[in-house]
Amino acid sequence: MKTAIKICGLRRQEDIDCVNEARPDFAGFVIHVAKSPRNVTADMLAQLSGRLSADIVPVGVFVNEPPETIAMFAGRGLIRAAQLHGQEDDNYIRRLRQMTDIFLIQAISVTGTDSVKMARQSPADAVLFDCGSGGTGKTFDWHLLDGVRHLEKPFFIAGGIGVNNMEAAIRRFCPFAVDLSSSVETDGFKDKAKISEAVALLRSINNEAKER
Repeated sequence: MKTAIKICGLRRQEDIDCVNEARPDFAGFVIHVAKSPRNVTADMLAQLSGRLSADIVPVGVFVNEPPETIAMFAGRGLIRAAQLHGQEDDNYIRRLRQMTDIFLIQAISVTGTDSVKMARQSPADAVLFDCGSGGTGKTFDWHLLDGVRHLEKPFFIAGGIGVNNMEAAIRRFCPFAVDLSSSVETDGFKDKAKISEAVALLRSINNEAKER
């Protein structure tokens, strides 16, 4: 199985140009999260998503956003997936599912050995394992995800993933996708060379796995 790659935290037109050239599978936008330095407004999302190549899936990253707002963005075609990073519970996800059929990803903070069990119980289409609020560049204890290779649903691995440990993460977990943000930045801004290097490495890892 090929592993996909998501570049998260895009907020400038230059960022979109970079990913359009590198061609990751997913592009993440942190929406209405004022405390995040990567936050974008609805107007910014419309401009950035509209500039994104059609073969890259735009993902809205939300923290306790009203489901009606997420459904509105999806209905306008601005996002094709939603990543939920707050305290959204099962009822919230089911309610959102009634409003939209986009791909729903629930973020799970890996703090104990029950993370895989929590992922298995999630009603979301996929889960994302991270060390906390996201975009911190910190890596969680990978030993806490022992057994995740047997998870029945797609999962993303985030939290300090970069070119230095991407191959190790893929070999260990066989994830549906890896999620990168701060590792492809320089001085807090997305770096074209780092994005290109990360995507190229991912493609190389996939090609090597295919040839085995």
